[in-house]
Amino acid sequence: MDLKILNKMNKTQAYINTNKDRFLNELLELLRIPSVSADSSFNNDVQKCADTLSENLKNIGLSNVHVYPTAGHPIVYGEKIIDASLPTVLVYGHYDVQPADPLELWHSDPFDPVVKKTDLHPQGAIFARGSCDDKGQMFMHVKAAEAMIASGELSCNVKFMIEGEEEVGSENLGIFVKEQKELLKADIILVSDTGMLANDVPSITTGLRGLSYVEVELTGPNRDLHSGLYGGCVANPINILCDMISQLQNDDLAVTIPGFYDRVETLSQEERGEMGKAPFSKEAYCKSIDINDVHGEKGYSTMERGSIRPSLDVNGIWGGYTGEGAKTVIASKAYAKISMRLVPNQDPDDITKLFTEYFSSIAPDGVTVKITPHHGGEPAVTPVDSIGYQAASNAYEKSFGKKPIPVRSGGSIPIVAMFEKELGLKTVLMGFGLDSDAIHSPNEHYGVFNFYKGIETIPYFFESFTKLSN
Repeated sequence: MDLKILNKMNKTQAYINTNKDRFLNELLELLRIPSVSADSSFNNDVQKCADTLSENLKNIGLSNVHVYPTAGHPIVYGEKIIDASLPTVLVYGHYDVQPADPLELWHSDPFDPVVKKTDLHPQGAIFARGSCDDKGQMFMHVKAAEAMIASGELSCNVKFMIEGEEEVGSENLGIFVKEQKELLKADIILVSDTGMLANDVPSITTGLRGLSYVEVELTGPNRDLHSGLYGGCVANPINILCDMISQLQNDDLAVTIPGFYDRVETLSQEERGEMGKAPFSKEAYCKSIDINDVHGEKGYSTMERGSIRPSLDVNGIWGGYTGEGAKTVIASKAYAKISMRLVPNQDPDDITKLFTEYFSSIAPDGVTVKITPHHGGEPAVTPVDSIGYQAASNAYEKSFGKKPIPVRSGGSIPIVAMFEKELGLKTVLMGFGLDSDAIHSPNEHYGVFNFYKGIETIPYFFESFTKLSN
């Protein structure tokens, strides 16, 4: 694509350069609001964050701005319709964040953002919960829209839908989308809740894994028992749970649940070869998370294991006494939270059913099993020959000076499949984060370079998408 179509954004880019410091300070203010959706003690803060975003959207010139209540946390909406005959881009993001625990592992207050220089981020990185996931990336779109509107270079219509429940499964978003299809009419959905390969290797996410998430509970005796009096005589739920979990994978680290792989999409050697062209350093990968070697399903590379192959992981396990000192008990109950990342053609409801049947079947006498499904989501793939992808590719090429690499992500954004089902729209995933940003972990951060680069790149997408749609 001739990049001359993107050369008219001079006023927008000048506005961005002039207002960079203000943009950053406004993001820091947003990050100071502890909008933790999973913990009801933060409900007032979640509402405050929604109200603050609403004011931001009004201030940049959007109309029809509303904070829509739901059965859970509210959804913020706003729009700028410049011409009904022009294409419409629907921007999705979320303002809720993960809990900051464990607090003792943070180097600074998770809700008092600080900007610090690092080896990877010589311009500085913003350390705060939600800095990358997703306040920093969502706010790039707000500031890019501000720049385009203020400079008179917004080339098509834009709508914003920003939710407050992404980190707890977006339970009420589907209801809102079904009820507001007319309001949400658009030509493409634009999301920045993913990452890129490196600051000098731009990439566009073209696939997401799905998710099946369950909680298991094993019950043995009717109360905690003295391990001296009863040890070796009754089933210990913690011991048994560990044994059952170990049976979920074989020696090749493949999942053993019958039927688990029946519908897994198998990529050709040519497709796997194309994936292999993406730069990857095993040494750097291991160093970034302080491990001495990689670990995963036999026969696949690390990049493949984290994108085109499904996986199973224990996300939490507990039971018995975990306080200071010793307490010699056999616990009455043991618990675990288990997630399965899924690839195209795997249905999360089917996988949850298969897991439930298999896990229940391997429980020995002496314990009972209870399995509670939590949120899930379907896998999604974005075609690289679509107008939306081409517009994103053009935008990255203009901004970074090189074509982006299409990659599949190991993460899950369940709403992508829901948007296509309910609105009939494809989603373009223009992420600017890095794997090293520690999202969901202590010391989450987001590069100042990445924040500014996103604001710079997004207007080029709008311009290119408008041209390609005509």
